[in-house]
Amino acid sequence: MKILVLAAMDKEINRLLDLLQNPEELQVEDIKVWKGTVGNKRLFVGKCGIGKVNSALTTDKLLRTLSPDIVINSGVAGGAGTPIGEVIVADNVTYHDVWCGPGTAYGQADGLPLLMKPSEEILAIAQRYGLKTGQICSGDKFISTADEIKFIREKFPEVKAVDMESASIAQTCILNGIPFAIVRVVSDTPGEGENINQYKDFWENAPKKTFAALTRILQALE
Repeated sequence: MKILVLAAMDKEINRLLDLLQNPEELQVEDIKVWKGTVGNKRLFVGKCGIGKVNSALTTDKLLRTLSPDIVINSGVAGGAGTPIGEVIVADNVTYHDVWCGPGTAYGQADGLPLLMKPSEEILAIAQRYGLKTGQICSGDKFISTADEIKFIREKFPEVKAVDMESASIAQTCILNGIPFAIVRVVSDTPGEGENINQYKDFWENAPKKTFAALTRILQALE
C-alpha cells in the first residue's frame, strides 16, 4: 500500500518524519517530499501549505505524480468544544466559509456532497482504538473568537474542530477518486482564553498523541 501523508507546516512535517523508516528526500515538481516505509507500507510525507488553495494544489500535484492508494491529512486544529490535546479523526468534513448560491447548501462546494466522507476503513480503525471522531469544518481564516465559533456552530451544530485545509484536501481527493482521512490534534480553543497564545504554547510540548494515533492507524491499514 502506498500512503501519502500531508501536513500544512514544517513543524508538523518534522514530527511526521519520525514515523519513517529508511527516509529519503525527493523533489516532486516544486514540492519537497520524504519517502520511507512504515512496516510493509510505502509512506510519502509532504507539506501542503496553509489554506485551501495551497493544500488543494499540492494535493492534486502529488496525487497525479505519486498515485497513492490513500491520503491522510495530519496536523492541528482549533477546538469547538473539544479540549486541547484531544485527537479528532474526522467522520465528515465541510467548509464553514463557502456558499455557492441558490440550489446549494451553506458549506457545500458545487457538485460535491455537503458532508464529505473519509475512508470507512480508517474510521473503523479509529473507533477500534477509542479515538474521538467528529465533524471538522475548514475555511481560509484562523478562527480565534467565540463569535466565530458561534457562527460556525449555528451552521454546523455537530462541529468538533476547525482548520484551514481538511475540506479542500477532501474535495481534491474526491474529485480524483482517492480515499482520504483527516487526523488532527486540538492545539487551541477559540473563544476560551488567549487561544493565539494557546496555539503558540502548544508547540512547546510535542503533540505526541496525534502522531501516536497516526502510527496506530498506519500500522492497522491493510
